Amino acid sequence: MNPLILALWLCTGALSGSPQDPISTPLKTYTEKIPESEIEITWIAIPVGETGFPKSIGIGSTAQESGRSDDEGPTWTIEVEPFWIMKCEVTWDVYDLFRQQYGLLQQHRIPTEKAGDKTWSDAVSIPTPLWEQDSRPILEGLGTRGGYPAVDITQFAAMQFSKWLSRKTGKFLRLPTEAEWEYAARCGQETAYSFGDDPARLSEFGWYFDNSEYDDPDLGYPGLGAGYRKVGTLAPNRWGVHDLYGNVAEWTLDSYQTKAYSSRAGKTLSVAEAVIWPEKMWPTVVRGGSWQDDPRFCRSAARIPSTRNWQKRDPQIPKSLWWCTDAFHIGFRLIRPVKEPESSGKWWDPQVESIQRQLKEGYKELRVPIEKSGARKDE
Repeated sequence: MNPLILALWLCTGALSGSPQDPISTPLKTYTEKIPESEIEITWIAIPVGETGFPKSIGIGSTAQESGRSDDEGPTWTIEVEPFWIMKCEVTWDVYDLFRQQYGLLQQHRIPTEKAGDKTWSDAVSIPTPLWEQDSRPILEGLGTRGGYPAVDITQFAAMQFSKWLSRKTGKFLRLPTEAEWEYAARCGQETAYSFGDDPARLSEFGWYFDNSEYDDPDLGYPGLGAGYRKVGTLAPNRWGVHDLYGNVAEWTLDSYQTKAYSSRAGKTLSVAEAVIWPEKMWPTVVRGGSWQDDPRFCRSAARIPSTRNWQKRDPQIPKSLWWCTDAFHIGFRLIRPVKEPESSGKWWDPQVESIQRQLKEGYKELRVPIEKSGARKDE
């Protein structure tokens, strides 16, 4: 091989598969350590357009699919670009790296009265402390160390985590859109689940109502003796992704609209065209079902609206931007698109007036400038 060509090939990672720059042909799965920690995340390659990874798929379900809801139709088509997706749901071990920043960065708070638009938009909001009195007994029964999924957080919290982790790694990461999530769940199949239509097989791949009971009834969610499990303990789907069905339902970027598919019937849309940007904090879309759901809510096409009831026990006025009090079945995972957007703002910061107002006026809110590997802009 020509030495110049060989050198260029090595620099692109095509031979080495370097996790520092894994964008290559073919797209490769890689594992990356979060800077300034020993925690690793595995990113599964979804090389859309290659053999076994269709360029487009039908979104939604037909009237013949068992367990379907009316909001899953009429069907339409999504054209997806290649991306990586987290092999497993975000765990408490990972999310706590983000959460602990609240106690470390108080002195770097950006005063809203002094922050310019760019400074404010570039900064990252850090989670306020969890309401320990109510949540601690529940989380102790469910598990928070050693691979359990992070739960009871809002969509906004998940989006800010994606911004923070993007800053840490130097790679653009975000929540999946509703259509991208369904693409990853379907694995190119038109059946109710990636493994077929038989819900009896769901126990091989996901924790749901029928198999989420603990051997020790004193563990799990109080009074239920059931709950989520450590991520990745059941079989992955055919693309190598764990827990897309069950365990915890997962946030997507989209606002929930009951008749969202009506205007899309028979159309083919890109990801950017398909996403429905939220104008309100609730309801937005979660996908995949959870440990407390029946199989029909775990299907690839099933759409679940978030609800204010997930914060019904929050005594604060206004209620927390960060934490739910009754959503111990809701978590998330991120994707990394190969093609980054020209502007990342709306993928990380919801353009919701109530959220933006609380960020600027809430005395507990902490927004700070963060760059790659945790370095702050003022350092």
